[in-house]
Amino acid sequence: MYALVDCNNFYASCERVFRPSLKSKPVVVLSNNDGCVIARSNESKQLGIKMGEPAFKIKSIIEKNKIHVFSTNFALYGDMSQRVMNTLSNLLPFIEIYSIDEAFLDLRKFNKKDIANICFKIKKKVFKNTGIPVSIGVGRTKTLSKIANHIAKKSKGVFILEKKNEDEILNNFSVEDIWGVGRKLSFFLRSRNIKTAKKLKYSNLIWARSNMTIVGEKMIKELRGEECFILNYSHSDKKSICTSRTFGHMVSDFEDLSSSIAMYATRCAEKLRFQKSCTYYAYVFIQTNPYRKDLKQYIQSKIVKFSVATDNTSEIIDSVLSALKDIYKKGYQYKKAGVTLSGIIKKYEVQGNLFDNFDRDSNDKILNTVDSINKKMGQDMIRYAALGYRKKWKLKQEQLSPCYTTRWKDLLIISLK
Repeated sequence: MYALVDCNNFYASCERVFRPSLKSKPVVVLSNNDGCVIARSNESKQLGIKMGEPAFKIKSIIEKNKIHVFSTNFALYGDMSQRVMNTLSNLLPFIEIYSIDEAFLDLRKFNKKDIANICFKIKKKVFKNTGIPVSIGVGRTKTLSKIANHIAKKSKGVFILEKKNEDEILNNFSVEDIWGVGRKLSFFLRSRNIKTAKKLKYSNLIWARSNMTIVGEKMIKELRGEECFILNYSHSDKKSICTSRTFGHMVSDFEDLSSSIAMYATRCAEKLRFQKSCTYYAYVFIQTNPYRKDLKQYIQSKIVKFSVATDNTSEIIDSVLSALKDIYKKGYQYKKAGVTLSGIIKKYEVQGNLFDNFDRDSNDKILNTVDSINKKMGQDMIRYAALGYRKKWKLKQEQLSPCYTTRWKDLLIISLK
């Protein structure tokens, strides 16, 4: 048996942990630049607010119902996610972290009679350690555990999909809600009168392979209780690393644009070192707002190749800023920019160059020290001058909550009187 642990309305729940007064009150979290709704509490869902709804369209609903609105606080959400996953890892050794708010657990070694009690204990422990409510669905395969989790959210928070009840549950489960079924595939299946999970379960496998590829065939086998998607316990390194943002305001000045590019390059380099890798290529792009037809349009990019694969922030910043100078054009209002690193290999696989005069050993020691200090004292405690201090390009985050767990000055102060 497999279990899927899913944090309920995760981003909204994170905001509530440090503000208990928000319990039972409608909460929504907005995307970058406070654009669209990306998380809703149950109370907000009941008011009819849909996922992806633009914030300006629901302004009247927000004001009328006194909905609490928050800008995305990924520093907080990432840290809270880590706390949830650490709790799960301490309880059970076999865990696959699937996303920021989901994890699969391997329960095959446990007695089936004990699984319900184990799941309720996990749910209780996670809430005690983090304050985040979770739902747990259990099934014979990962796909069935996903379906069980849908039901768990509407029940007591734990649901075990047993073999004898599978057909009954699957008959009332819409095909578009199955894990791995997207909009295009759901339209295709419905056009062939396959509207429920049960109908898909008993579809012909040869037909499925020819019309839905091998992935579709595995999906059907999973619905039948055959394990096709095993748990992935190991963390796989990223083959490309990208950091890009849509600016909170239009940017035309080269200095502002270069500081944003330097910031993105810094974040990419940090991620690169975290997985002990180096990169051969850096890709830089800038673009105007394609939705502003009244403005001049421009989009351009450039790829830089390093003679020796590197993870050095200063080397990457110098290269991307040089590329930016080549593609930047004065007189345009830029709305988005980004940096992507590719050609990534492990650090121990790096091949040197006889003509390379960069002191890599000394720079490695410096970067390790900088990373260590920034990890302990907060992001960008030590920073490169190229990042600057004027942030006209900064994301629009008018409703940003404090970083309660990752910034010293944002720590909650409780006075006992």
